[in-house]
Amino acid sequence: MRDARDRVILALDVPTLDQAERLAGSCGDDLRWVKVGLELYTAEGPRAVTAFKDRGLRVFLDLKLHDIPNTVAGAVRSAVVLGADLLTVHATGGRAMLRAALEARGDSREDGLRLLAVTVLTSIEGGEFHPEIYASNDVRERVVFLANTAECVGLDGIVCSAGELAFLRQVSTPGFLRVAPGIRTAGAGTDDQARVATPAAAVLSGATHMVVGRAVTAAPEPGRALRAILDEVEEALAPGR
Repeated sequence: MRDARDRVILALDVPTLDQAERLAGSCGDDLRWVKVGLELYTAEGPRAVTAFKDRGLRVFLDLKLHDIPNTVAGAVRSAVVLGADLLTVHATGGRAMLRAALEARGDSREDGLRLLAVTVLTSIEGGEFHPEIYASNDVRERVVFLANTAECVGLDGIVCSAGELAFLRQVSTPGFLRVAPGIRTAGAGTDDQARVATPAAAVLSGATHMVVGRAVTAAPEPGRALRAILDEVEEALAPGR
């Protein structure tokens, strides 16, 4: 994927579909991927997905499913019908839940839905892991364990911070997706995320995709902000780097 537009996902974390569509429209042809998360999906429901599919965009449905296997399986089947391209489930839901999600996805993988396992949220630094539940406060150790679980079950990829990417690239198989949220331009604040990275750092560390939100959506000119991020990614991907 040499084209940066295939790697950068714009997080439309806004409360209405009207706002989300305006943001997407302001980015023009530079935009190929959008993320529909809990805020927008809870407010607008399935049309938050279909509206962007109708525009010819790819949709990352970031619902972070975590429930009993039967309930998650039902949600995955619904996501397939909607035409979502990526869907998140929590790796901590366990192998039975992950297998149920995979079975519910069926044969849509090649031209349809791919499943990503969320490892450790980028807002977590490690001290939040309760000693009675987790043997270690080491975030990377936890991410690697959950990533290995997801890959062994057969999911298509994971969501993790850029800080774990370089190591995970060494232990995961080719084709396994590594999606990095918490992307910030140089000098920008971290907001509520603790483990962040610049676009160039993420792609050089092994991100197959990256999720960009406020760096674009809060910018005075979102389209120009997205183009600057794409330029940074393209430079990092250039031959000879």
